[in-house]
Amino acid sequence: MSDRMPPDNLNEIGVLKRREIEARILMPVLSALGDEFGRERVFEVARRIIVDVAREQGRGLAERMGGDSLGHFATALEDWKKGDAYRMDVLEQNDQEFSFNVTRCRYAEMYRALGIPEVGALLSCNRDFALVEGFNPDVKLTRTQTVMEGASHCDFRFVLRKSAHDAEPATDQTKNAMGGPGGGATPLSPSENKQA
Repeated sequence: MSDRMPPDNLNEIGVLKRREIEARILMPVLSALGDEFGRERVFEVARRIIVDVAREQGRGLAERMGGDSLGHFATALEDWKKGDAYRMDVLEQNDQEFSFNVTRCRYAEMYRALGIPEVGALLSCNRDFALVEGFNPDVKLTRTQTVMEGASHCDFRFVLRKSAHDAEPATDQTKNAMGGPGGGATPLSPSENKQA
């Protein structure tokens, strides 16, 4: 018996519906296991498994999309949007950066409707960083807040980090949050880099 599962095509039903099905199956199992072995321990094991699965799904997603660029990733998000699953305002989209805010999240609404808002982050938001890592390890995701946790929006910021062989010296390539050299490194755009 192989430990590897066949390719995943369940996103055809839409990720929102998929997450609801998963939650309806997993929650009674997690609750029973939590009663038997301790909720904190069981949820930590579940978190690790979900992260590992998400990383593998990210690899599969890049393969299915035929590439791992931010453009490929943006196109892949259509699976997550099926059924008006969330509304997003795109702030920046180019080869190096993809930034958007999710202003309505039906995933959070669904977990609340199921009476399990506290595990929505475990079953959904928890996957995001590992999914991106599996999709392209050179893409860094930053997110400081989520609707699931009560914020007005989720702030997704994806940045393609330069690989070591593409990078120029850091002093010529970075600026801090105040726009000065070095510090909290933010890659300069090609036009800014020429001016530096």
